[in-house]
Amino acid sequence: MSVRDGVVAWLGDDAVGMAQFPDADSIDLDGAFVAPAFVDSHVHLTATGLQLTGLDLSAATSRDQCLRVIADHVDANPGQPVWGHGWDDSAWPPGQMLTTADIDAVAGRIPAYLSRVDVHSAVASTALRDRASGLSAVAGFDPQRPLSAQAHHLVRAEARRLLTARQRDHARRAALDAAAAAGIVAVHECAGPQIGGAEDWNELHGTDHGVDVVGYWGEAVSTADQARALIEATGARGLAGDLFVDGALGSHTAWLSEPYADAPGCIGNCYLDTDSIASHLFACTEAGVAAGFHVIGDGAVTAVVDALERTVERFGVPAVARCGHRLEHLEMVSAQQAAKLGAWGITASMQPGFDAIWGGDDGMYAGRLGAHRAATLNPLALLASAGVRLAFGSDAPVTAMDPWSWVRAASLHRTPGSAISVRAAFAAATRGAWRAGGVRDGVTGTLVPGAPASYAVWDTAELDVSAPADNVARWSTDPRSRVPVLPNLDPDSPLPHCRQTVHRGVVLHG
Repeated sequence: MSVRDGVVAWLGDDAVGMAQFPDADSIDLDGAFVAPAFVDSHVHLTATGLQLTGLDLSAATSRDQCLRVIADHVDANPGQPVWGHGWDDSAWPPGQMLTTADIDAVAGRIPAYLSRVDVHSAVASTALRDRASGLSAVAGFDPQRPLSAQAHHLVRAEARRLLTARQRDHARRAALDAAAAAGIVAVHECAGPQIGGAEDWNELHGTDHGVDVVGYWGEAVSTADQARALIEATGARGLAGDLFVDGALGSHTAWLSEPYADAPGCIGNCYLDTDSIASHLFACTEAGVAAGFHVIGDGAVTAVVDALERTVERFGVPAVARCGHRLEHLEMVSAQQAAKLGAWGITASMQPGFDAIWGGDDGMYAGRLGAHRAATLNPLALLASAGVRLAFGSDAPVTAMDPWSWVRAASLHRTPGSAISVRAAFAAATRGAWRAGGVRDGVTGTLVPGAPASYAVWDTAELDVSAPADNVARWSTDPRSRVPVLPNLDPDSPLPHCRQTVHRGVVLHG
């Protein structure tokens, strides 16, 4: 491959290339594997960096172990406010849960904010709770149990205020460095008033780093003028990303049509109803702005699909498809809904790591929903077959910015019939994610003459052409067919290691 001025100039046989470009600087990769660089279609950079550089609770396997990790962090950082992330009670012994009293016992009078792995609930110390005015009067409040909904938003906002600009900048850069080290050259930041807030958003725009940041701002509007004004004020690519229709299954806040199996009477939270969703879609479609929503439960999906149908009836399919509207997560979608989304040109920004961590007969999904409903989650094959545009990402810090693990999880889906091929998954994490972010030139995300020289160099073992075990391969695996090979991602095979990441000809890592 020959690169000139950050663009792929030529690909072909080594001998021909050496003859055609005799004066070029030559780099022998000694058998390493080169592929288009990845894009993460859903991240929260500052929160990810705070986990990478601070208190990571994801390895805790019990309440007591989690409290020991918190206590060790408090001892190592005396007097400092605590920001931690990643505890997951669904992986702990039954009945274990963090409480306010637990955190007070290890943090004392120090403000402490400790978000659950899905970041839709958090446990907070009394010292932090006391800073949030009116906390006990809002939805999601409990004096001892983790806070959700508006109560969670209030304490998170107070915890954000305790972070210094230097801490936020350090965290942000750590996350971007981690992305580059994982072969990622662009990320989609899904921001909003209740996530990182305006201050963090504005600082992110001023961060100089080689990894591209495509920003989405999750705030609802009701008129086209409001949409245009908000886009101008924020500089966002769209009013999309984590504009919450509902919450998360792990926190019992995803909006369901029927109650949770392990919480009778609970159907989760509805943050935006169908009329509000439709109002936002009307405004954005009229303004030509990408709209989108965080949508997980089947109740939320139904509301969004119904609102999209109204939008199509009003503006027509071409106008809707042209905007690039997108849905984040889209975990509980029916075949009929998928067919509509595909016909309307909607993008599904998915996280295959969710199924790898919480899927299966004994996973969190089955515990929350029962085995039958759990088997319908994250139906990648259904969405792909319906023509829904797929883009893959991590939702970091919820799961890791580890693209080959996404590709493997998508191709080894824990529900039979829901997997897609390694090739399709790789495309969703490269070309698909570029397209989801508005880059639709037909070459970005590939390595062909005229494409940006954005690629990663990988140390990997066996290369092959593979298809899901429960699917039919629609291409020849004969080497003469010239179907590109990809790393073997079988469960027992080590994932590729990133040796170098290059974006538009500039080395970002390695």
